[in-house]
Amino acid sequence: MPTDLLVDALSALAQATRLLVALDFDGVLAPIVPVPSDARPLPESAAAIGALATLPGTTVALVSGRGLADLAAVSGFGTPVRLVGSHGFEFDDGPTGLDDAQQARLATLDRELRELVDGQPGVTLEPKPAGLAVHVRNAPPDVGTRVLDAVRSGPAARPGIAATPGKAVLDLAVLEVNKGTAIDTLREQLGADAVFFAGDDVTDETAFTRLRPGDVGVKVGDGETAARFRVAGPPDVAGLLGTLLTARR
Repeated sequence: MPTDLLVDALSALAQATRLLVALDFDGVLAPIVPVPSDARPLPESAAAIGALATLPGTTVALVSGRGLADLAAVSGFGTPVRLVGSHGFEFDDGPTGLDDAQQARLATLDRELRELVDGQPGVTLEPKPAGLAVHVRNAPPDVGTRVLDAVRSGPAARPGIAATPGKAVLDLAVLEVNKGTAIDTLREQLGADAVFFAGDDVTDETAFTRLRPGDVGVKVGDGETAARFRVAGPPDVAGLLGTLLTARR
């Protein structure tokens, strides 16, 4: 349940002339599931997002580590909801391009990771436009630890590779991107006066640290965070979105 302080912060946020509501997907709008392609937003959150996105001066954006096409497929959202994938590399108005050197590093990274995880039970690779993610959520604990240690000391340590750890995943990219810079870009594009951001993973901390006075950041679940507020899980996020929708209306 949200605290009175959080409800008050949402009420104040709702007065912004131009409001950006930015949300991570997995663990925030959708419960974490063993098969990532099975993830779906909670119906209450989906309804609130759809309604918020139609309000004047209000933009809702999903900002996820998933690839853009994957995010669109599992979330079910499109225009007017904005989609940002691959930790800010892919925007729905066009991805950042890779130069020749970055494309060469990506090809090498792909080859090395496939060789490293080949035959490891429960370990999967998720290709992305600027890199790959190594998922170990479904691997035995000893296998997951061994694989991630090998990735960190091998491909992740190569020059020009940016590694972003998450919950049972390690994202590797051939350029530096993060959700914090994605929030900055959206804020500037939209001329937003205030931002709401909710996230559950360590990768979301880059966004929490970019929030400004008057913004509201909500950490979902356990773990250290720079966010001012915290809730337990996706059902609580659905409640927050409903509260924000009522106040914004």
